Amino acid sequence: MGFIKLFSVASFPVIKVLLITALGLFLALDNISILGEDARKKVNQLVFYVFNPSLVGSNLAKTITFESVVKLWFMPVNILGTFILGSALGWILIKMTRPPKRMEGLILGCCSAGNLGNLPMIIIAAICKQEGSPFGEPDLCNQYGMAYAALSMAIGAVFLWSYVYNLMRISSSRIQNEDRTSNDSSMLKASADISVSHPHNFSKTLNTTKGTVDNAYTILLPETNSEEKVSFPSKIKHYVRMISSHLNFKSMFAPSTLGAIAGFIIGVVPQIRNFMIGNNAPLHVVEDSASMLGEAAIPTVTLIMGANLLKGLKGTTAPVWTIVGIVVVRYIFLPLLGIAVVKGAMHLSLVHSDALYQFVLLLQYALPPAMNIGTIAQLFGSGESECSVIMLWTYALASIAVTLWSTFFMWLVS
Repeated sequence: MGFIKLFSVASFPVIKVLLITALGLFLALDNISILGEDARKKVNQLVFYVFNPSLVGSNLAKTITFESVVKLWFMPVNILGTFILGSALGWILIKMTRPPKRMEGLILGCCSAGNLGNLPMIIIAAICKQEGSPFGEPDLCNQYGMAYAALSMAIGAVFLWSYVYNLMRISSSRIQNEDRTSNDSSMLKASADISVSHPHNFSKTLNTTKGTVDNAYTILLPETNSEEKVSFPSKIKHYVRMISSHLNFKSMFAPSTLGAIAGFIIGVVPQIRNFMIGNNAPLHVVEDSASMLGEAAIPTVTLIMGANLLKGLKGTTAPVWTIVGIVVVRYIFLPLLGIAVVKGAMHLSLVHSDALYQFVLLLQYALPPAMNIGTIAQLFGSGESECSVIMLWTYALASIAVTLWSTFFMWLVS
C-alpha cells in the first residue's frame, strides 16, 4: 500500500473524530444549549453504566474464543507495558513542567491510557478493505483484526477503569483534602485571633474547632518526626499501607470491567457461546441488543468531549508546555519504547509470527489519549476544560502522527 493511500486511510478515522467533536462543541453553545453542563453529567453516567459495558462485552463475546486467548496471551502484557511506561514518562513530565496540582492526575492519565479500542477498530477495518493491504485477504484480515481490536478494547477498559480511574480519583480527593485543610487552618488562625481579644470565649471556640486542631496536629506531626531515621522496609510498608488505604477496590470493578468479564466468559465457554452468539443461537437477541447499545458509546463519548471543549475555549487553558509534553510522550517516546518492547518479545519468541497481530501490538503505543479520560474528569469535576484542550491538540495531531507511525510499523512487520 502506497504512502498516500495509507495516509488517507489512517487520517479519515481521526477526521471523523474531529468532526463529531466539533458537533459536540456546537451543541454545547449557549445559544443551542443541548449539551449543557447538567446534560453532559447525565450523559456521562449513561456512557459509564450502559454504553461502555455493552460495547466491551458484546465485541469481546463475538470475537474471543479459548483458542485465541491462549494464542494472544502477550497482548495484556503489552497493554500493561503501555500504561507503566506512559505513567513513568508522565511522572517525568510533571517534574519537568510543574503544572497545577489539579492537573497531575489528568496528565498521568493522558500519558498512560491510549485509545486502545475505538481507533484500532476503525483503522484496522479501513486498512483491511484497501487493495494491496500487506495483511492478506480482506475478509480474513478483517476477522482477525476485529478480534485483536476487541481484545485490545476490553483489556484497555479494564486497565483504564481500574488504574487510571483510581489514579485520577486519588488525585482529585487529595486536592479536595488540601483545600479543606487550608480552610481549617484559616479557621484555627481566626480562632486564635478571637482568643486574644476575647479570652473568655476561647474555650467555646476551641470546642467548636476540635477537628481543626486535630488536622493542624496531623500536619505538624511529620515535621516533628522528620529527623528520625526510618528504615527502608518501614518506608515500603508505609507507602503500601497508604496506597491500599486510598484505593477504592469497589471502583476497580467498574461497569466496563464487569462487561469485559462477562464478554470473556461468554466467548471462552463454548456452551454459553453457542447459546448466545450467532444467528441461530436461542438468546442471540440479547447479544444483538448489547451490540446496539455499544454502538452508541463511541459517538456519545466524542460528542461529550467536544462539548467539554467549550469550557476551555471560554478562558481556561492547559499550560502550553504540558500539552507539548503530552504530545511528545504519546507520539515520540512511547512508540520508540514500544518498538523496543515488541521487537524484544519477537526475538524471544513470545509473539507469534502473524504480521497483523504484531502491527496491533505496535499501534497500541502510538495512539492518542483515551476519550474516556474526559468522562472520568467529568465524573470527578476535575480538569474538565484542560482535558478537552489536551484532547483537541492530541487528536488534531493524531492524523499525522498515527499515519506516519502506521506506515513505519507496516514496513517493520512485513
